[in-house]
Amino acid sequence: MKTDELREKYLAFYESKGHTRVASDVLVPTWDPSVLFTPAGMNQFKDHFLGKVKLDYTRATTCQKCLRTGDIDNVGRTPRHHTFFEMLGNFSFGDYFKRDAIHWAWEFLTDKKWLGLPAAQLSVTVYKDDKEAADIWNREIGLPMSRISFEEEDENFWPASAPSQGPDGVCGPCSEIYYTAPLAEGGPPHKGRWAEPLEIWNLVFTQFNRVGDPPNNLQPLPSKNIDTGMGLERTAAVLQGVPTNYHIDSLMPLVQAAAEVCGVKYELNSEDGRRLRRISDHVRACTFAVHENVYPGPNKEKYVVKRLLRRAVLDGHQMGVHDPFLYKLVPTVAELMKAAYPDLAETTQRVASVIEKEESNFFGTIDGGLNRIGRVFDEIRKDNRTAVDGVVAAELYQTYGVPPELFESLAAEQHLAFDWDGYRRAMAEHAEDSGKLVHTVMGAKGPIDSLKQALDATEFVGYGTTEATAKIVGVVTGAGGNQQLAESLQQGEAAVLVLDSTPFYGESGGQVGDTGTLTGEGFVFSVTDTQKDGSLFLHRGVLLKGSLDTGDDVIAKVNEDRRDAIRRAHSATHLLHWALQKTLGSHAQQQGSKVDADWLRFDFTNLSAVEPEQLATIAADVEACVAAAGAVKCETLPLADARQAGAMMLFGEKYPDPVRMVSMGPLASGDAFSRELCGGTHLTNTGEVGVFELVAEEGVSAGTRRITAVTGERAKANRQEVVAALAETARTLGVAEETVVEAVGRLLARQRALKKKISGGGAAKAEQAQIRGAKLESYAQRRAALADAARQLSVAPTEVAPRCAALMAEIEKLEAQVKQRDAAGPLDADTLLAKAEVIDGVTVLIAETPGVAAPLMRQLIDAVRQKTSSAAVLLASAEGDDKVTLIAGITKDLQDRGLSAGKWIGPVAKAVGGGGGGRPDLAQAGGKDPSKIAEAIATARETIVPMLGA
Repeated sequence: MKTDELREKYLAFYESKGHTRVASDVLVPTWDPSVLFTPAGMNQFKDHFLGKVKLDYTRATTCQKCLRTGDIDNVGRTPRHHTFFEMLGNFSFGDYFKRDAIHWAWEFLTDKKWLGLPAAQLSVTVYKDDKEAADIWNREIGLPMSRISFEEEDENFWPASAPSQGPDGVCGPCSEIYYTAPLAEGGPPHKGRWAEPLEIWNLVFTQFNRVGDPPNNLQPLPSKNIDTGMGLERTAAVLQGVPTNYHIDSLMPLVQAAAEVCGVKYELNSEDGRRLRRISDHVRACTFAVHENVYPGPNKEKYVVKRLLRRAVLDGHQMGVHDPFLYKLVPTVAELMKAAYPDLAETTQRVASVIEKEESNFFGTIDGGLNRIGRVFDEIRKDNRTAVDGVVAAELYQTYGVPPELFESLAAEQHLAFDWDGYRRAMAEHAEDSGKLVHTVMGAKGPIDSLKQALDATEFVGYGTTEATAKIVGVVTGAGGNQQLAESLQQGEAAVLVLDSTPFYGESGGQVGDTGTLTGEGFVFSVTDTQKDGSLFLHRGVLLKGSLDTGDDVIAKVNEDRRDAIRRAHSATHLLHWALQKTLGSHAQQQGSKVDADWLRFDFTNLSAVEPEQLATIAADVEACVAAAGAVKCETLPLADARQAGAMMLFGEKYPDPVRMVSMGPLASGDAFSRELCGGTHLTNTGEVGVFELVAEEGVSAGTRRITAVTGERAKANRQEVVAALAETARTLGVAEETVVEAVGRLLARQRALKKKISGGGAAKAEQAQIRGAKLESYAQRRAALADAARQLSVAPTEVAPRCAALMAEIEKLEAQVKQRDAAGPLDADTLLAKAEVIDGVTVLIAETPGVAAPLMRQLIDAVRQKTSSAAVLLASAEGDDKVTLIAGITKDLQDRGLSAGKWIGPVAKAVGGGGGGRPDLAQAGGKDPSKIAEAIATARETIVPMLGA
């Protein structure tokens, strides 16, 4: 049975048992802070299990894509371990329980209509005290007691060892189903050779609430749940009769493709075979993660992606590959997984580009890491130690990405042990492992959770109004773990109020929460922020007047001016997203956003900085949408209809069904220019954005760029700042506005020429063609001129004038240095040697070189040393009123006698109020007091004479 067929059979079977087929959750659930990646099928149903949400169904079945790194060291080495895998699951939320879960599992496994596995080759385990489950298996299913094992809580309870060790919260026993495969053809089990039993399915019976320490700490739940998980790859391997999960039809072609790009032959039990299986697993995991816009990076889930890619690259390097190769496997992943995940094909090129870039970066550091390992071994042998320090291994992993198992393997070749405990402690401090962040549904409940169960949801009425009547259904005081429900609130007290309905928007989707007031009989509550927790809206604030009680009626009034400013920015965000994709391509998808009053920040996918011409086009496109004054339409419709209408859907985002689609347009073409699925508040017409100003574009992380923009009143103010900044710059430079860009260019050229001359690079002449700028007649032209000047200077537009003033002051100082040096006459090695003295056969040259920069001072010292067989040279130069540069150099014969330029220059630097040092042959120091240069020169002579032994 093919993997795709198995997946479909499972889901169809449970649909026939009344389950709702639910799509796989995303791999990276950004809304769930307890996990980096989705670790199990039940993760998306946490609130269902705890009764925090209104249930549209009580039975569900899924095939969930998962990623765990808890057993990462075993990936490729064992037949069954993966980081990325798919988990088949069926779930009951207070509906059926053990009997149905067991009977259906057995039916699906053994009925020839479904999997048809031989019953004689199946066995089970149950929790040691779970007589109920054992009786069902034995008396109802007919499984002999010889094939039912009773296990301790560490094996057959979820979470593992929960009864004795915790945590408190929802938990329960489990029953695992094992399949034993024949190793050779033959008769019944006692006559043939059989493999070790393989766990393929785990049935979890969540029936208790753990409270406190044993005994009697497992309290029955009023509503019992079922959470099961069957490994898709494991079961496919059983059905296909292959030796490892990697030999199934959906993975073996990827392993073979990896072997081809690495130029090696795949062999099951070879070291290269293990490497190829690990490469296949890791590139599949990373393809899915990058598809969901999680790029390699330094933190959290991004760090996990970086870690996986680097492990795979190092495996290739071990097989003799020295150029990026993983990215070539991305199309194979997309092809093999297309039946369940067809959207992978839409991002293949982008995903491959991201992976190739990370590979290129790592290939540049691999050899350095391996060289460092060699030095570690040398140090160990030198100190007569017998083991690799785990802390050192962790540092090498974090710096060079060298996996610890490779380090361990190389250490074994040197007959050295590896300190795994020390390594794990160091990595635990680094806190990068996502594998342990699973099933945090087991936590204790707080007051907000109690309100969720009592109220179920706050009705949001804020799309059509900013004022409504409501009732206070909950008052929560305190903070953090000290929150508690209260019946009343007094003037001056802070609290969170929960209403039965509200016009206040709770922060979500990047849009900040509303502010405003809740007014009742004799009291006024100021709402300073509105947040969401599940389906509840939390109004945070302080009681300004009177007292209030739970159950009081209120008039909820949103700050309308602020809401309007937020709506302007949020609608402009949609226009910006559309314009980015129009100019840059469909890959420029939202990575994150924040929308506040007339201000927006938008992160999007792009591998390089956006060119100025592209930014101008993007801004112009948004402004055209605003000028078109297109209608903004919000409608709720089935997800399939929204997809058919062309609504933009983010890769990796999970949407409800039905969805709220926001359309904006049309332009002159007659079609809407933006359709997105969004729950935020919006304008009724794009013209209401008023003014749109793109303020900045910058990098956030590898492959992610950020645009900041303003709208409405803030945009108007920004325009005034731009006009004023250009005018100020023109005044500072003493030129007309239309020639500011040219004047800045001349200024920078003059600075470079002066620095070049001071460094000994030639004449300080900066010729530049005279370009007469066109008259700036529009705001757009002024904005472009200021932006061009800002780019030349690498500053923000508002900082152009101050930077020009600073640059002019710097040029004045540089010109003074040049003048000072020119007045001192030509300077070369022969000129300096004329001032030298010979002490005990050594040419000693100590001199001031006015207006000479450090590079030229080093050149002069080298020239003097080349002209003499034995010399000690120290030069001093002042820059302005507060900077002194000292450089000293000696010839090799003096180094051989034990002299050091670094030791010579130390006391000299102190004389001018500074410090410094360097190599024995050449040293540089600095000081703050040019008036003490003469004293420093005297100190230099007093120091070198005894060093020479004279």
